[in-house]
Amino acid sequence: MVSTPGTGRRRAAAPESTQHPEQPGVDPRLHRTLEVRDHTGEPRRWHLLDSGPLLAERGIRPRGTLLAVHGNPTYSFLFRSLVRDDIPWRLIAVDQLEMGYSERTGVTRRYQDRITDLSLLTDALSLRGPVVTVGHDWGGLISAGWALDNRHDLAGMILTNTGVHQKLEETLPKALQLATAPGFRTASTSLTDAFLRTTLALSKPALPREVQDAYLAPYRGRARRRGIDQFVADIPAAADHPSRATLERVAEGIKDLHVPTLFAWGPRDITFSDRFLRDLIQRVPHADVHRFETASHLVWEDADVAGLVADWLATTFGTAEQPRTEAPAWRPVSSYAEPAPQHPIGARIAELAEDPQHARRAAVVELAAEDGEPREISWSLLNRRVDDIAAGLLAHGVRPGDRVSLLITPGADLTGVLYACFRIGAVAVVADAGLGIPGLTRAVIGSHPDWFIGIKRALVGARALGWPGRRLSVEQLPTVDRVALGVETSIAELARSGSMMRELGAPLDAAFPAPDADAAILFTSGSTGPAKGAVLTHRQLGAMFAAVGDTLQLDPERGLVAGFATFALLGPALGAPTVVPAMDIMRPGDLTAPALAEAIAALGRPAVFTAPAALRNIIDTADQLDATGRAALAQAASFFSAGAPIPAHLLRELRSLMPAARALTPYGMTECLAVAAIDLEGIDAAGEGSGVCVGRPVPRVEIAIAAMDEQGRTTGEITQETGESGEILVRAPHVRDRYLMLWRTTRTSMRFEGWHATGDVGHLDAEGRLWVEGRADHVLATAEGLFTPVQVEDAAESVPTVRRAGAAVVGPRGTQQVVVILETQEGYRPGKPGRPRPAEPSLQEAVRRAVRDRSGAEVVAVFTTSALPTDIRHNSKIDRAALSRWSEQTLRGERADAL
Repeated sequence: MVSTPGTGRRRAAAPESTQHPEQPGVDPRLHRTLEVRDHTGEPRRWHLLDSGPLLAERGIRPRGTLLAVHGNPTYSFLFRSLVRDDIPWRLIAVDQLEMGYSERTGVTRRYQDRITDLSLLTDALSLRGPVVTVGHDWGGLISAGWALDNRHDLAGMILTNTGVHQKLEETLPKALQLATAPGFRTASTSLTDAFLRTTLALSKPALPREVQDAYLAPYRGRARRRGIDQFVADIPAAADHPSRATLERVAEGIKDLHVPTLFAWGPRDITFSDRFLRDLIQRVPHADVHRFETASHLVWEDADVAGLVADWLATTFGTAEQPRTEAPAWRPVSSYAEPAPQHPIGARIAELAEDPQHARRAAVVELAAEDGEPREISWSLLNRRVDDIAAGLLAHGVRPGDRVSLLITPGADLTGVLYACFRIGAVAVVADAGLGIPGLTRAVIGSHPDWFIGIKRALVGARALGWPGRRLSVEQLPTVDRVALGVETSIAELARSGSMMRELGAPLDAAFPAPDADAAILFTSGSTGPAKGAVLTHRQLGAMFAAVGDTLQLDPERGLVAGFATFALLGPALGAPTVVPAMDIMRPGDLTAPALAEAIAALGRPAVFTAPAALRNIIDTADQLDATGRAALAQAASFFSAGAPIPAHLLRELRSLMPAARALTPYGMTECLAVAAIDLEGIDAAGEGSGVCVGRPVPRVEIAIAAMDEQGRTTGEITQETGESGEILVRAPHVRDRYLMLWRTTRTSMRFEGWHATGDVGHLDAEGRLWVEGRADHVLATAEGLFTPVQVEDAAESVPTVRRAGAAVVGPRGTQQVVVILETQEGYRPGKPGRPRPAEPSLQEAVRRAVRDRSGAEVVAVFTTSALPTDIRHNSKIDRAALSRWSEQTLRGERADAL
C-alpha cells in the first residue's frame, strides 16, 4: 500500500514488477508511486523517480532538489543519469499524468493544467527550496511555469532543447507542422507509435536496443498513447489556442527570474533548433550555455548532460556542507597576466593614413586573376573606407554588440568590413572557409549572428543552408538576385552613403568600444572535434596583435604574405602591408611555389606565413618555378608557420628556396596566437630531444606544465621544472576570454586557476625552451609507461623511406599497444586517405627498431597509406583519433573502411 499525502485516502498500487519493468541504468529503489489530487480535484496516481532514500542510505544530506520534468513523448527515464555520486542533490523526476507510468485519467490537460498539477504534486511531497528545475521539450515550458508560480522555493533553472515562445508570425518547425497536420496527428501519435519511434530515431548513433525498449514500454497500446496525442494538440501556435495565454505569461515571466540558469542544447534538433535557443538567451541573458555540437533532440541520450549538470551545480551552489548562493565572479585567464599596451583596434591604420611617409603606400595588395596588374589599396584609402563603411553600418542599424558573420574573400573588402566592425563595436564572427562546408555551417549557425555579410557565392549558400542573420552583400547585386537571396543592401552602397554623410558634415558618431567588450569570435581548426568559437575582447585581441607584432617584427617596411587567409586580417592592425597568394583558401596546404613567388614579388621583401602542410607542397612544386619566380622567393625576409610544430629538416629544405629568410616556427593556437617562437638556429642549438622544440615564450607569456599520472591523465600539480612532461599551460594577456556557448569547455580549459590548459603535451628544458610532444588526449599509456605521439612519430620518421608517420593506440589505457601508420616517399599520394595496408616486412622491422631505440616504445603493427588523415584547415594536424579507430577495428579482425 502507498500512502497519499494530502488526500487522506489509500490506494493499492500494482506490483512494481508489473508497473516498472527493469530499466537500464535505473536502480529499482528509485521508483515511487503516490496519489495526489489534480486540478480537477480528483485523486490521481503519479509515478516518479526519487533518489532521496538512496542519498539517505549513503548518509548524504542533499544540497537541494532537482525537479525534472520530461516532455513528449518521453518520461522520467530520460533523467536517470542525474543519479550519480557527484550530484549530491535529491532527484524528483516525474511522469506527467497521462504519460510514462502515471495514471491515464481520460482528462484533456492544457498547458496551465499541467503546471497546476505539478504544483499540487510538489505540495504533496512537501518540496521546499532550494529547488532547481530541470526541463526538456514540453517539460521545459511546464518547469518554467512551475518556477514562476513557486519562485519562493526556486534556486535555479536548467533547460534542455525546449522553447518557451513561438511568435504568431513564425511558422512551426517542419517536424511539428507535420505532426499537427489534420488527419496525421492522431494516426502518428496514438493510433500507432510512429511519433515515438521517430523521436527515438533522431539520436545518432542509434540508441541501444534496451534503451529504446525502455522508452517504448509504457506506451504500448493506443489507450496508453493518448497523452502523446494530447501534448501535440496543445501546441499553442495560433492566437486563439486555449494555451496561448499561458505561453505568453510564462515567456514574459521568465525575464524576471534572476536565478542561476543553464541551457544545455543539442543543435541537431529538427524541432527545437537554435532559433529557440536564441530566444531563450534573449529572455535570460545571464544564463550559462553549453551546446553539444553533435547532439540532437534527445540531448540527454546523445551527450554527457549529467556531467555538465554536475559541474554546473558544484560551481554554482557548492555542497550542503559548503553552500554557495551564487557562482564565483568570472575572471578570464588574461586578467592574471602582464598587461599589453592598450590601443583601439585599427588605430594603426589611422596613424599610417595621417603619416605623409606612408599614407599613399600599399596597405592591402590584391593579386589580379588574369595576369593583370595587382591592385593596391593605400593606408589613406583603407582608413577612409573603414570609416565610410562604419558610418554606413551604423545608419543601417548595426549596433555595438551585434554579431556580424563575415564570409568575404580575403582582400580589401574583408579588411574594410572587419575593421569597420571593430570601430563601431560590432562583434566580428570569423569562420574561414578552411573549415569546409559542414564545419562552416555549424560555426555560422552556432554563433547566432545578427547579420551576415558575404560575397554572392556565400549568400547563395547561406540561403540554401538556412544560415541566420539579416543579409548584406559585398557588391551591389541586381534587384532579382537581391530579392532571391534576401539581401537588404550592399557594403558598396553603405560605404557610399557613409561617405556622403561624412562629406555633408556628419562625422562618424561612435565611441570606441570598451576594452572588455567582445571584439571577435574566431573559430578553431576543428582538428580535435567540432570547431570551437573563441571569444576575444578588444583588450585581448589588441594584446594578440601586439604579441604577433613583437614576435614576427612586422612593420610598414616589412609586409606580410598570408598563405593562411585568416592571418591576413592581422596585417593592418600591425601596420604591415598584406597580400594573400593565389590559392584555394579551403585547402591552404595546396599553396604552390609559383603562387607564393608571385605574392612575394608584390611586396618586395616580406615575411611569409603559411599553413604547415603548405611548406612541404612549396618544396614539392619548386620545379615549376622559372628564374623570375626563384629570384622572388629569394627575396623573402622570413618565413614562418603556425598550426603545428615544424620539423627542423623541413625548415632546412626551405632554405634552398629562401636562402636569406629567417626560418621561424612560432607555437600558438586560435585561443592564444603566439605563445612561443624559435628560429632554425635556435632549433639547431636545442639539438635532438623528445618532441619538437618551439622555443621560449614570447613577451608577456608564461608557460607551465601540469603533470600526468600513469594513465596519462592531467593532475593538479603545476610545475616549471626541467624535463617534466605534461599538459602545457599558458598565461598571457591575449588568451581568449571564453568559448562561445561552451560553458563546460571553458571551465575545463581553466581548471587550473589563472592558466589556459592548451590540450597539448610537452615539457620545458633547462634553457626554458618548450618542447611540444603532441595532444594530451593522444598520449600513449602503455604497459612500458607513457609515451607522447611525437616521440613515436619522430622516431619512425628517422627511417629513410618514411615521409610522415602517425601514432595510434589500441586497447585500454595503461596497457595500450602502439600502432604506426606511415606515408612513404614512394607511396604518398595527395588527397583523400586510402585504406592502410601492412608495411613491407623490412620497413616494419626498421620502424620498430627505430621507435624502440629512440623512445623505448614497442610497436605491435606498422601500416602504410597513401595519405594520413589531417584537419581541413591546416592540412597538417594528423587525426590520430581516426588512426586509433581504424587500428582498433583492424586488429580485432573487423573490416575497416578507409581512413
